[in-house]
Amino acid sequence: MSSKNLPHNLSFFWFGKSWEGGVSKHVGDALKAHASQHLRKICAIGIPTWGVIENQKDLIGKDAVCLYQTLVNPLSKLTTLNSMHSHFIMVDDGTAGKYESDMKLRRNLEEYISLQKIHTRMGQGVPVVGLVVEGGPNVILMVWEYVRSTPAIPVVVCEGTGRAADILAFTHKHTADKREICTQLRDEILQMIQKTFSLGHRQANHVLLILMECMECRDSITIFDADSEEQQDIDIAILTALLKGTNMSASDQLSLALTWNRVDIAKKHILVYGQHWKVCIFKMYLYIV
Repeated sequence: MSSKNLPHNLSFFWFGKSWEGGVSKHVGDALKAHASQHLRKICAIGIPTWGVIENQKDLIGKDAVCLYQTLVNPLSKLTTLNSMHSHFIMVDDGTAGKYESDMKLRRNLEEYISLQKIHTRMGQGVPVVGLVVEGGPNVILMVWEYVRSTPAIPVVVCEGTGRAADILAFTHKHTADKREICTQLRDEILQMIQKTFSLGHRQANHVLLILMECMECRDSITIFDADSEEQQDIDIAILTALLKGTNMSASDQLSLALTWNRVDIAKKHILVYGQHWKVCIFKMYLYIV
């Protein structure tokens, strides 16, 4: 993930686990690379599970500045926090070494943020998009929750990053024109799930069921292949997913595209022949921008 395409006038929230690894590390690296230009406009909120954080005692205190050691024992199953996140919300359900306890809180917070209005003159709330980089079996459940929610939340899957992302991408590509998959393809996907996540047959079947239900809402899933020569930058993939995967009006879509500094997307997908616009709408955008 690169920060070179972050829009200069865009403020946004990033919700992640904030661990020193996976997509959280990539986000941290991007923020670090462009901190001077963007950091004040970006709220990178880490929502990790308390029971899996290394050096927990360093973080305990009230109204205190804590020095946190990010070095971790290579033999430890715990993880450290990524220092480039601006805020942390620790989720403590009383467990130790158990991941994914943060999912419910993160979804509730995302839903609350999505209901806030970007501008009083506009009808849209804060657009939300899911980004999948690698991930375990619970990421597939997260995608299921996104695409089957009302309204659906678009998801961008980064193919080639491994694990859940690659399984989602493979299944999406090989079930494009099929309502029901053949036994051979089903067995192949099932074996991928078992091998990737080290699951037994029963658990893998459960993940497969969730995966196939995700494919029923395939229009809300966008596959991004960074290695493809024809693939555009990821910021375009995210914006395009938002435009096609939400029920925003044409005027709200135009506002979003302009906020992202993507006039090219506005020309190609929004300002198209047959769309009728009122002069007052363009005056309003000139005022806002």
